[in-house]
Amino acid sequence: MDPTPNPTPSGPAAAAAGGWLRWLPGLQLLRHYPAAWARHDLAAGLVLTAMLVPVGIAYAVASGLPGIHGLYATIAALLAYALFGPSRILVLGPDSSLAALILAVVLPLAAGDPARAVALAGLMALAVGLICIAAGLARLGFITELLSKPIRYGYMNGIALAVLASQLPKLCGLSAEAGPPPVQLLGWLRDMAAGAWNGAALALGAGALALILVLKRWPRWPGMLLAIAAATLAVVAFDLDGAHGVRVLGSLPQGLPTPAWPVVGFADLGPVLVGALAVALVAFADTSVLSRSYALRQRSPVDPNQELVALGAANLATGLFQGFPISSSSSRTPVAEAAGARSQMTGVVGALGVAALLLLAPQLLQRLPDSALAAVVIASVIGLIEWRDLQRIRRIQAWEFWLSIGCTLGVLWLGAIQGIALAIVIAVIEFLWDGWRPHWAVLGKVPGIDGFHDVRRHPEAQRIDGLVLLRWDAPLFFANAEWFERVVRDVVSATPGPVRWLVVTAEPVTSVDITAADILAELDRALEAQGIELCFAEMKGPVKDKLKRFGLFERFGHQTFFATIDEAVRAYQARHPGP
Repeated sequence: MDPTPNPTPSGPAAAAAGGWLRWLPGLQLLRHYPAAWARHDLAAGLVLTAMLVPVGIAYAVASGLPGIHGLYATIAALLAYALFGPSRILVLGPDSSLAALILAVVLPLAAGDPARAVALAGLMALAVGLICIAAGLARLGFITELLSKPIRYGYMNGIALAVLASQLPKLCGLSAEAGPPPVQLLGWLRDMAAGAWNGAALALGAGALALILVLKRWPRWPGMLLAIAAATLAVVAFDLDGAHGVRVLGSLPQGLPTPAWPVVGFADLGPVLVGALAVALVAFADTSVLSRSYALRQRSPVDPNQELVALGAANLATGLFQGFPISSSSSRTPVAEAAGARSQMTGVVGALGVAALLLLAPQLLQRLPDSALAAVVIASVIGLIEWRDLQRIRRIQAWEFWLSIGCTLGVLWLGAIQGIALAIVIAVIEFLWDGWRPHWAVLGKVPGIDGFHDVRRHPEAQRIDGLVLLRWDAPLFFANAEWFERVVRDVVSATPGPVRWLVVTAEPVTSVDITAADILAELDRALEAQGIELCFAEMKGPVKDKLKRFGLFERFGHQTFFATIDEAVRAYQARHPGP
């Protein structure tokens, strides 16, 4: 780990830079770049290049695009993030977590036309870029926090399994069936049982996969490059593509990508935009988690809004240079760190290395076997599958575990994009459910313990005649307002003897909406008719401000609001002294 402090201005220094420069952390870094970092970034960039090439090609093919466009996307993304990205270590590029989402849009619309597939994917990248930049400028970097961990695990596991189902046939020299992942998996099993697989392709793919997985223990070894090189040499040495029918990548065009605006039909815009929204959500969720983890390790600040802008800029660049949507990489970033990367210059060196390959020797990759590319993708998606922490969640709270499983099944059966939409809907329902029927408690004084406590947990708690202390552990809003009213009525009915005051201990109440405010007014009238005064204790200032805007503060009266529960109890005892 690099102990050197981040030379990029942050905090007050960044604010002092001001203007448009604050959106260009990479440029600010370059102005303060320590010369001692150059050799580290150069070496790490060359190591990273060895991984960028096979991964970029493999993820392009997995996304339904010609392999060369994975290299175009890699170059554009790395250069754009080097300029706009706030993280010194993060590596952006084609990613396995997005492959199923891109394929879900490209496959049905392209109808086997590679040029059309490239245009659709390029437009998706442009849309993702605009969405991310708009969200970053609007400071919506918190948005992925709305998805709970079990839901994130659910849709990522679903996406990983969907990609796995599409790549297993390629690993065996077969073609994947059209349809959802379960259909693809059943088709693969049927073909394998019928002996339709290609033995040479399977041997290459399985060998490459085994080598990649074994070498993961030693990050400094370029396992993917070694696996791809060995598989390609085997194809050349034994003429496997000719004599044994092993499918290979084929020749790549020489040279760098030129800017090109992707042109698609008007009817394609709807599916492309829906897919872009799903991709933007997944890409930023991945990027925010990864950037946060590396920021903690480097003891540097996290700027989720700048990450959104940088992610958007990188996607705009890939869309304009014949690429497709990209994200951060949880596999290439550790390689860069292990190789000694100090800054975004590592990505620049990696991009230049890929560009040099396209300019000088693209023919090196033409006999790269498809089964080895499938092995690269499979090795990557295996790392996406989260099961160990889900087991912990199952032990702690089983319903959240099954929620995650349901989200995974939704991705597998409905499709990747529909599954993401389902995850968002489930997240909203989960949030509403927690607030719909929140915990509440009637409080009493427990001998020997300071404060007031739940009488159900402390049956020995002493209550004051005529006074009800009710704690409501949630915001008051449209989904639980009627339930709050019902709880109040039930508590009053269940209290022995006449009730004179009902004090809502409102410290947990963080907000009140107009629906809840209207019900509070109705409840106050109903309690008043019974001779009961409605009061509040420990209510937060912002919530009081809302009540003032709703006109309720004046209705209840300033004297019914107390700073503490003790103050409310003393006020009640002063008004209603005991016998």
